[in-house]
Amino acid sequence: MIGYLLSFIILAAVVCSVFGGTAQQVSAAVISSGADAVSLTLTLAGAMAVWGGVMRIAEKSGLTKNLTKVLKPILRFVFRGLDRDSRALGAIAMNVSANLLGLGNAATPLGIEAMKQLEREEKPGERASLNMIKLAVINACSVELIPTTVAALRARAGSASPLDILPCVIIVSVCSLAAALTAAELLEIGDKHGH
Repeated sequence: MIGYLLSFIILAAVVCSVFGGTAQQVSAAVISSGADAVSLTLTLAGAMAVWGGVMRIAEKSGLTKNLTKVLKPILRFVFRGLDRDSRALGAIAMNVSANLLGLGNAATPLGIEAMKQLEREEKPGERASLNMIKLAVINACSVELIPTTVAALRARAGSASPLDILPCVIIVSVCSLAAALTAAELLEIGDKHGH
């Protein structure tokens, strides 16, 4: 469906540019946008390589393990019903640690592993369990202490201090996470009571 929609948008733009007399500007924009996209990709790849290396150092030095130990008691409160030594809880803690450090690429496989472990331990059947929903919500809100991708984009756009937005990012992320977790809990309570 998305493919058809995008094809329609491109076709409509070309037709409008031909009839509107702006075909030359559209052609120039397509070429320059392609070059900008390649340049942006290289910028982001560089930033991800740097932060991926930092994450590797954090793993080797034991920082992520220590962060996971700190997070486990908090996560046991959020993900009720999981045992302290649960493999799912360990995977969730690693996923949240990677997200906190702003490493979405590293967090994705950890999130998938955490979801698989939750499915094995909770056996929810056809419907996702509340803990699975909470994990998806936490990943969607993605509270980051170091928003690396946004910082890289801001640096690429010429920002003198790309991390100036850090307080705002943290406040908005925490507020959206709190609202989403509250909504998940309320909807689960409503579902149990048949509302």
